[in-house]
Amino acid sequence: QVQLLESGGDSVEAGGSLTLSCTTSGYTDRDYCLAWFRQSPGKEREGIAALHAGAGPAFYADSVKGRFTISRDSAENTMFLRMNTLAPEDTGRYFCATKVALACWGDDWFDRPKYTSWGRGTQVTVSS
Repeated sequence: QVQLLESGGDSVEAGGSLTLSCTTSGYTDRDYCLAWFRQSPGKEREGIAALHAGAGPAFYADSVKGRFTISRDSAENTMFLRMNTLAPEDTGRYFCATKVALACWGDDWFDRPKYTSWGRGTQVTVSS
């Protein structure tokens, strides 16, 4: 059974930084795409970034490009989301999600229904 566990959420001031972690278990190989989604108050859950567990490029939403970086530590089955220059609009609950795939693709990495496993999320609050 696949399980995902997020950590690292906190309350920070605007301009600050945080690093979120997502540790996966239950996979026997690295053929899955992992994405971070954000649910902000009053908004739909949106894709923020994605990276394949094995290899391949990272993908980002325009709203975080240049500020957020997704990375992997394959040995620890963990993916990270480094968030710099945080703004109040980055406030929300951050979820990691995975789907079995040979690659993350640019045209659907953000497609929420395609992800089959989800963590419970970690809260990020950015104050102005």
